[in-house]
Amino acid sequence: MNATELGYVAGWRLVRALPRPMVAAAFRAGADRSHRRGGAGARRLRANLRRVVGPAMPEAELDDLVRQGLRSYARYWMEAFRLPALSREQILAEFRLGNSESLAADVAAGRGAVVALPHAGNWDLAGAWAAATGWPITTVAERLKPEGVFERFVAFREGLGMEILPNHGGTRPTFDVLVDRLGAGTVVPLLADRDLSARGVEVDFFGGRTRMPAGPALLAIRTGAPLYVASMWYEPDAACAALDGPLTLPAPDSGPLDQRVRLLTQRIADGLAAGIARHPQDWHMLQRMWLDQKGPGPDRTRPPAATGSV
Repeated sequence: MNATELGYVAGWRLVRALPRPMVAAAFRAGADRSHRRGGAGARRLRANLRRVVGPAMPEAELDDLVRQGLRSYARYWMEAFRLPALSREQILAEFRLGNSESLAADVAAGRGAVVALPHAGNWDLAGAWAAATGWPITTVAERLKPEGVFERFVAFREGLGMEILPNHGGTRPTFDVLVDRLGAGTVVPLLADRDLSARGVEVDFFGGRTRMPAGPALLAIRTGAPLYVASMWYEPDAACAALDGPLTLPAPDSGPLDQRVRLLTQRIADGLAAGIARHPQDWHMLQRMWLDQKGPGPDRTRPPAATGSV
């Protein structure tokens, strides 16, 4: 077990053992130290949030937004470490999903659905809430090194009631498994605001060009499953989300498959941007996002998250 894995193990054990107010204060103080230090993650978050809010926001207001963003990210980590200790009743009470009627009807009718998510709010708690509600849920995790950390995060999410597939290296192609799960009525949430494969679809996002994964759009087009876009944020007492959709899928006779995937991925990007613009402080994007940005690419120190790259 290396130092990174030991750190996560210690986090899960220690954070669960201490009172929440004490842990929340410690994580908030850590976020504020990160803000004062102005390291690479804080600088990247500042650059990304500047794209979101535009050039008119004064630097002092942007600085406060970055501080809020780092506190939000710290809150995600604090809640992730405490999540395995929560009861079903606590999970149901600590997450709220708005505009869920259509998706609930899909689940009740045995229809699978794809949900495109941003790196915002608390996507782990959202998945735990869906599982606690009784919805079948399958998602994809990026296989990062060290393998021990990946396996622990898979076990963490599976313990919350989710089926976790690796984005590569499984016994079957991940895309094929997801097609089967959608046919069986499973909800498939996929983080969709950042491509991890360098093979993503180029889209316009807050006035700049970036790549987003083709997986959510391709799955919906291939299977006909309803496709929703989620906005996610925090309120003082709960993690929250709201759904937009189902989106209208391009007609089969409207063009070649790749053209339809590009069109639908742009609609996903537009939906994600609308939600992020409403709650920019809860968008946890501390990595390079736009094609014209300089600096390091994917942050390989972060945990294996659900990914749309399938």
